[in-house]
Amino acid sequence: MLTDEQLARKMSEGDQEAFEMLVNRFHGSLLLYAARLVGDREKAKDLVQETFIKLIRHLREQDGLDHVKAWLYRVLMNLCRDYWKSAAAVRERAAGEQMPDKEDPHVNAEEQYLKGETADEIRMLLGELTMMQQQVITLRFYEDMKLQDIAELLNIPLSTAKSSLYAGLRRLKVKILEKPELYASMPNLMTDTFTENEVYAHESKS
Repeated sequence: MLTDEQLARKMSEGDQEAFEMLVNRFHGSLLLYAARLVGDREKAKDLVQETFIKLIRHLREQDGLDHVKAWLYRVLMNLCRDYWKSAAAVRERAAGEQMPDKEDPHVNAEEQYLKGETADEIRMLLGELTMMQQQVITLRFYEDMKLQDIAELLNIPLSTAKSSLYAGLRRLKVKILEKPELYASMPNLMTDTFTENEVYAHESKS
């Protein structure tokens, strides 16, 4: 199987099939990530599409791209931040738009976390954490990224990624204990790993 970087180089040479392979490889996880950050699946689709458009434009001018996954997440993360700062986002949140339940073939079973009242409550709990804690926890447990990769993606020291993960998990535990009915709905690692030593021990095994 071709690596992400090999596909990116083929894309820069005009290979449409390579682009389609990259889309198939990352579309689902990017959509989940964006939907968790912006709370709107349709808007998340738009942001993911814009991310891939930026990839096409970038590779038209470059021979290739190192660390494709990190590049995609970084671009998407910035687009999500811009969205939240935009007047459109303010209007949409004020209007109380709901996420549609329409199925999407690109999304795997994890999308169940984005549906229903339980998912809304979980997202609200994560939303009460700092932005850094939200990003680190989302990337670590939902995207299964290692702390070193998260640190590079967010352009922060590894120690900051670790402390944000640990502090975020501690705060999340307190909030979950206040709503025990949510415990079973959270990813196992997120609910089971709450001590600093456990967080780092798990990371060393990843």
